[in-house]
Parts: sequence; C-alpha cells; structure tokens
Amino acid sequence: MSLGSKKPLVAVLGAGSVGIRHLKNVLSLGLERVVCFEPDPARRALVSRELPAICVAELDEVWKFEPAVVIIAAPTEFHLRLALATARHGAHIFIEKPLSHSMEGVELLLAECQQKGLITMVGCNMRFHPGPATVRQLLQEKTLGRVLCARLQSSSFLPRWRPEHDYRKSYSASSTSGGAILDCIHEIDLADWYFGPGVVLGSAVLPASSLGLDTDGAAEILIRHDSGVLSSVHLNFMQRDYRRGCQVACTQGTVYWDFGMRCVQVFGEDGTLSQSFLEPEGWDINQMYVDELAYFLRCVDSAQQTENTFSEAGRVLALALEARNFGARAPRRVE
Repeated sequence: MSLGSKKPLVAVLGAGSVGIRHLKNVLSLGLERVVCFEPDPARRALVSRELPAICVAELDEVWKFEPAVVIIAAPTEFHLRLALATARHGAHIFIEKPLSHSMEGVELLLAECQQKGLITMVGCNMRFHPGPATVRQLLQEKTLGRVLCARLQSSSFLPRWRPEHDYRKSYSASSTSGGAILDCIHEIDLADWYFGPGVVLGSAVLPASSLGLDTDGAAEILIRHDSGVLSSVHLNFMQRDYRRGCQVACTQGTVYWDFGMRCVQVFGEDGTLSQSFLEPEGWDINQMYVDELAYFLRCVDSAQQTENTFSEAGRVLALALEARNFGARAPRRVE
C-alpha cells in the first residue's frame, strides 16, 4: 500500500470504545505509525499503555503530523466540527456512523471535501457483515424477481452495550445526538443500500423512559423508496435480548437474514426453503470493522471514491432525522 511513509499518516480522533477498535484495526493492517487525539487523560493513558500510537491532548497537535487519513470516532455531536477541520487540512476522512446529529453544516462539509478532492466514507460496518452483504448480492442478481416490500429490525439493550460504563452518561443517552434512531441507523442505511433513496411516510417513537432517559428508545419507521419498495424499519435499544435481521419479499420468493442464526435463507416461489447461506466458519465480528477500514484505505490508495460517501450518508441521515421529527409530533386522536 502506497500510504506508507516515515510520518504518522493515519490519525484517529477519539479513543472511546470504537476509537480503540479502529486504532487496533489500523495497526493490524500494517499502518504502524498512528496518531490519536483524545482530550480525556485516562483514555490517553490507556492508549499510551496498550498501543504503539502517539496520543495527543489537543487537536492542533494532530495537524503537525500531517496525516493523510483521519478516522473520526468521537461522539456524534463533534463529527461535523472535526470533519470540517480535517477537510480544511486536506486529509481524507472516515467518520464512524452517523454522519452527524443534524443536517446543519453538512452542505458546507460536502463543498469543502469536493473542493479538496477528498475521499470520504461513513463507517456503516453492517454493510461488511456477510449476512447483509449476501442479501444485497441476492437482490442485485434479481433471481427472485422484483422486490415488493421489506422489514428490517435491530433490537438490543443499551445498558449492555458498554457494561463497564454508565450508559446514562454515554452519548447514546443524549436527547439531541443519541437515541435509538441515530445510534441504530444501520438498518436505515441498509434499507437505502438495498432499495435506494426514499421518503419517510410515517414513524412512531417511544421514549426510553424505562431506562430513565429523555431520548427515543424505540421507533417504527415506514419508508417508500423511489424504486417502489415499501420498507418497515424497527429500531430499539430497550429490549432485553438481542435480535437483528431482515426479510425481503420479492415477486418470486423471500429472503431472510437472522443475525443470531448466522445465516441467510431463501424461500422460493413454492414457499419452501430453497437455499441457505451460512456465515463463514470462524468468522469474527471484528472482521467487518477491519474490512471496512481496509476498503476505505484501498479507495484512498487508488483515488477512487467509496460506496458510502458523505453525500450518500447525508441522505440516510436526513431520513433518520425526518423519522425522528415525524415520530415526535403529537398524534391527533380521531373522534
């Protein structure tokens, strides 16, 4: 890979749980000279103790290393500010999902990146999971005919996401930049990836009051895609057990993916199981994070734009925010 040089060419902004993951994965890909920005002294000490990476307390110190690539893994509310600063320094940018918590500043960021000719990507790692990737391949092959409608689900329990930390103090708990819709945006992204752009027909939101939080804890979202597909997305982080998957009904069969079963199943025209695609033996969940970074770095290396640019991720963010706003409106009782 032609990214190698004597200077730290990759910077990771933020050393929380996902930032540490990205640091480790960048190092595992052979990019041994890495700089990390983290304002929290305890996290900086952890990075310095456990990883061969330079860790600095001030953002301005990062630019002295002239990184070619920046990975933004800070809390969502800081994404746009950090991305704009990065773009103005001419580095290619990978942002952990979602792009932001607001559309404010997105157009400015897009213009800055376009002017500088930067490679951009928002990290939606579920695209690199063998289950959703197989579903998309099957849909692209069109062997099951035209897609009619779909159901996508992600249900989990926020307090178990990072059990070593108080979830009530996490960015996920924020009423502005957290909540189930933004934090579980993967399924909205998958709907867009599978079926193309769309509009929110309606949504209903349940507050996360059972967790003591003033943010959205569950949502039902209905999307009409320009392709004619109707998709229903269920998101929640208040459910005690973990459930994730999708079902896609086509004119000549149905595709199911179940995270827990680790397989994709295809039911044919006669309604019986015709194919099963098992997850690769020994596949590890971290592999999708490694694969997404490897893909991004290859795009940077070859000067080819990614398949999930800031522009495309902005479209998905707009859907998520519309669903959030729609769901927050007071329902009118029909008398």
